[in-house]
Amino acid sequence: MYKANSYVVYKKDVCKIKEIRKNKLNGIEYYILSPIDDKSLIIDVPTDNKMGYLRKIISKKDAEQLINNIPNIKPLTNIDDKYIERKYKELLASGIHENLIKIIKTTYLRNNERIKNNKKISEKDSNYFHQAEKYLYNELAISLHMDFLETKNYIINKVQEILK
Repeated sequence: MYKANSYVVYKKDVCKIKEIRKNKLNGIEYYILSPIDDKSLIIDVPTDNKMGYLRKIISKKDAEQLINNIPNIKPLTNIDDKYIERKYKELLASGIHENLIKIIKTTYLRNNERIKNNKKISEKDSNYFHQAEKYLYNELAISLHMDFLETKNYIINKVQEILK
């Protein structure tokens, strides 16, 4: 069971547990969650987590290992434009950190290629890039005790160091 004021991932969003409250009508205990990027939203989730939507935040040690492994995570290749969105959705839904990195790398490379060819960047790729960044960096930010932008810059710098 998680504690009040701790952080968890609910589906794909990082949330803070505001409190644990018992429903007076049915006697079930609920976590009262607040997503870190939308403080106005309140989510009630039963503490038994039968649906499996809640999970612990990645540990600092595992976050560092993940960041160190980023250069080894390959972007998607040889995927027809007709099917790329389906693949992005699959990877995003998986909740696996490496899959979020694949999306970030793939969309970044695809948009860079468009820019080099004097084409407009893909809105679809940009949207998935930002979603994957949001889910990944929000969680890593909590583990690393940084904010979103600090986390993004830290990861970029760390990967650049590794690649030197």
